[in-house]
Amino acid sequence: MSSRTLILALCLGCVLGAQGTRADYQRAARMKELVAEENRRMAVDPAWAEDGASFWYRRGLPGGGQEWLRVQARTGRKAPAFDHAKLAAGLAKATGKPVDPVKLPIEGLSFPGDGSQLLFRTEEGWWRFNLKSAALTTGAPPKAGPQPPAPDSDDEPSQRTAGLVISPDGRWSAQLQDSNVVIRAAGGKEIYRTTDGTTADAYTGSFLWSPDSRKLVAQRSSQVPIHKVTLVESSPKDQLEPRTHVLDYAKPGDPLPVVRPVLIDPAARTQSAPDPALAPTPYFGYGEDLRVIWAKDSSRYFYVHNQRGHQVLRVIAVDAATGASRLIVDERSATFIDYSGKQFLEVLGDTDELVWMSERDGWNHLYLVDSRTGAVKSQITRGQWVVRNVVHVDAKNREILFMAGGIVPGQDPYYLQLAKVRFDGTGLKVLTAGDGTHTITLNKDHSAFVDVWSRVDQPPVAELRRLSDGGLVAELERFDAKALAAAGWRAPERFVAKGRDGQTDIHGVIYRPSNYDPAKRYPVIEYIYAGPQDSFAPKAFRRQPLHWDMVELGFILVSIDGMGTSNRSKAFHDVCWKNLGDAGFPDRILWMKAAAAKDPAMDLTRVGIFGGSAGGQDSLRGLLAFGDFYKAGVSDCGCHDNRMDKVWWNEQWMGWPIGPHYAEQSNVTQAARLQGGLLLLVGELDSNVDPSSTIQVVNALVKADKDFEMLVVPGSNHGTMRIPHVERRVKDFFVRQLLDVRPRAN
Repeated sequence: MSSRTLILALCLGCVLGAQGTRADYQRAARMKELVAEENRRMAVDPAWAEDGASFWYRRGLPGGGQEWLRVQARTGRKAPAFDHAKLAAGLAKATGKPVDPVKLPIEGLSFPGDGSQLLFRTEEGWWRFNLKSAALTTGAPPKAGPQPPAPDSDDEPSQRTAGLVISPDGRWSAQLQDSNVVIRAAGGKEIYRTTDGTTADAYTGSFLWSPDSRKLVAQRSSQVPIHKVTLVESSPKDQLEPRTHVLDYAKPGDPLPVVRPVLIDPAARTQSAPDPALAPTPYFGYGEDLRVIWAKDSSRYFYVHNQRGHQVLRVIAVDAATGASRLIVDERSATFIDYSGKQFLEVLGDTDELVWMSERDGWNHLYLVDSRTGAVKSQITRGQWVVRNVVHVDAKNREILFMAGGIVPGQDPYYLQLAKVRFDGTGLKVLTAGDGTHTITLNKDHSAFVDVWSRVDQPPVAELRRLSDGGLVAELERFDAKALAAAGWRAPERFVAKGRDGQTDIHGVIYRPSNYDPAKRYPVIEYIYAGPQDSFAPKAFRRQPLHWDMVELGFILVSIDGMGTSNRSKAFHDVCWKNLGDAGFPDRILWMKAAAAKDPAMDLTRVGIFGGSAGGQDSLRGLLAFGDFYKAGVSDCGCHDNRMDKVWWNEQWMGWPIGPHYAEQSNVTQAARLQGGLLLLVGELDSNVDPSSTIQVVNALVKADKDFEMLVVPGSNHGTMRIPHVERRVKDFFVRQLLDVRPRAN
């Protein structure tokens, strides 16, 4: 269906007016299709050439067409990346199929080598297209090769291998054999073998040679009983009888392996381990490696100790000559350290310094640390805003490039901006412009970047900018929402209200139907995900909450970030600690009341809530703890009892050892408090959240004689609401519960 046909159909649907009718369902489906088409058209995903002098991207055209453009980084000059008509003709001749030049069926486009040819893929395979001669030939896929980490990411190259790990100078090789480490010379002669590894306490095969090739850090791990979760696949495709699947799945409080480094000197035939007193009760998941970083001069190595309970995070240095260990960074928190989302360590080899990330002053910032003494030399960033991630550490010029949230006064604190600062904290400069959230793509030599920014109510703008000062080189694209507006689409409203403390701003988004009438009253549905690992209310134009289109059935939809979620201050985040049952509900309810005071069309006597995973836990929690406000809820694959869910996520926020607060906040133990309508969803093969968590809720509801609905989806893994049948059932549920209308979807 073309955009014009969709728009005409949607406009006709706008005048029909009723809520929950078949026309509403049809309009919702058409609106969803149109928004998806427009989002595809507005996508800008630049790919830089190897030399960083140019990049190319695919631009969407009205009607579903597309073209590829190539841009010169220095001037911003933009031109077609290749002759689309000649490429279409070549493909048509080679495949025997008609090919539209504005709808080329190509993926994986690149300009390998000197850039004189295209390499791309179609459903028939890989092709090469000569830009000068227009000759089209079959090609080979790009060589995979080892993939290094992204520049200055917080990840080290993989140290685990099933084969040999060769030293940088090629003199030695290390290999795991019978739970021990075997080191051989280049000719294959065995030089050294550990003998202390056993099946109960084995070396792991994770090896890291020193830069000078003289020392090796191997890792050794104790073995513990592995918690097993059994899933039953009721309807396998290849047999009649059910099939069982057994997963390794650690849960809070389970015994975990202890991984520690071992320093091996193959020439001296010695080995040593660091002082275990500096790293008590370490936290590791099954198969997880210790993070190890060698100093550039090979004089020592560093490793990161994450203490179980996540209230202590340390950087420990080990002397390569003596094996002596020293505490360099000792990060502590009375609540939790967000090690999974707010950890960054860069070892600066030439200056005996570290760049370290910490929330020690109440906001997530960067610090320059003396790697010999552990003293803080400077707080690199500071202020009531947060560093969201480090893009690049320029040790030579002593500058850091990073993404920040809340750094521009007056803007939404969740908007991402690119900034740079010197190691001593001076020269802070925001390099992006535009009141919105930004995604940047750097070229190889870090001289230029492509910036794509938007808001939920502002279509994307793509710009080419200089990295030196953030200056604009060229505006690449400025999309508009004319096609959406012509179909009756209403831009979401950004709304801010005070939270439970009467001072903190709570941010969220309001979605209204295309036939919205301020004189009518609309039930309100909240799409919730209150997981503390991030923030979730949409910020970018092309990001929508799940099933936002259900507003066309006669609802107003909201999405909010309450206290306890991330990317604000430490105090804002700490609300979740040992308190996941809170889920920011006091802030969310106040926010909706403030929004309804501004727009009386929001009927807060009919409020629904839905979400999946942590959002499934939250949606049911809303009915249990705030049943006087929420009248109906859909809970998909919820981690309803934090003792039943994965160890890392739950111990991170709920703490360790396991305390009575785990049971107190369980949806299972609180099930008898259920008020309102409830639909439980679960996939029988959920490998993320144990599906028994949902079934235990069912057991408690049955014992409490509570009414509810349930749908178990055969063969489904984590998250069922994207399955068309389930999506329709969710919408039907809210139409019945909040509109008191029999659904007319089919």
